[in-house]
Amino acid sequence: MKFNSDLDLQAQIHSFIPQSEYLKPATEVARHLLGKLLVREYQGSTLVGVIVETEAYQGEDDLGCHAKAGWTPRTSIMYGPPGHAYVYFTYGMHWLLNVVTGEVGSPAAVLIRAVEPLAGLDVMRILRPPPRSNQEGCLSRGWTDGPAKCCQAFSVNGRLNGVSLCGVTAGLWIADAGFVIHEESVEHTARIGLNSVPEPWRSIPWRYVLKQNHPVSALDDLLSKNCSVTYSKSG
Repeated sequence: MKFNSDLDLQAQIHSFIPQSEYLKPATEVARHLLGKLLVREYQGSTLVGVIVETEAYQGEDDLGCHAKAGWTPRTSIMYGPPGHAYVYFTYGMHWLLNVVTGEVGSPAAVLIRAVEPLAGLDVMRILRPPPRSNQEGCLSRGWTDGPAKCCQAFSVNGRLNGVSLCGVTAGLWIADAGFVIHEESVEHTARIGLNSVPEPWRSIPWRYVLKQNHPVSALDDLLSKNCSVTYSKSG
């Protein structure tokens, strides 16, 4: 993804997604977040990645969702205001980043599963060294193509649990760069890692993946590969 200047990039990463956009069901927000920018201010550097894979988790009835157990200290963030980060620890070693959606009191969230690195790559390489097999034109493969990998590369951990993602205050937010992701460019599949969850929740197609992204390798690559993505803003 390339911009005409650093000023262009600065303008785009500060196009915050308003909280009202997160009031929608998790399934709608998960689809909407494809092509948006995950932004992290870290020790004087700005880390930016294009969101290319998400999963929706919707309510206490969703047996794949943490909220199936109802309100607990861990899930309390999911019952709070939309547009906030739900960051939890799993397998005793990994942090995962989710975005709370829907009305207060109705637990739902979107898991950020993969991003394509865009800016701050030198810092990301320190936070999470890319694999030797990682090649130019396919930056995220093996590097930021999983939810725990994204959190490592963006230095996201439990200290960010509950912060608002609608502004710069916490140093972590999601921005709208103006890319329109057409439906033919989106793949819908079952969510990952729910093998022990009963149907229909195990197979419900609430995972959203930007096709041909591998994940996406920058805007030039995205456009040249004919992924039906258009840039809707002038300049």
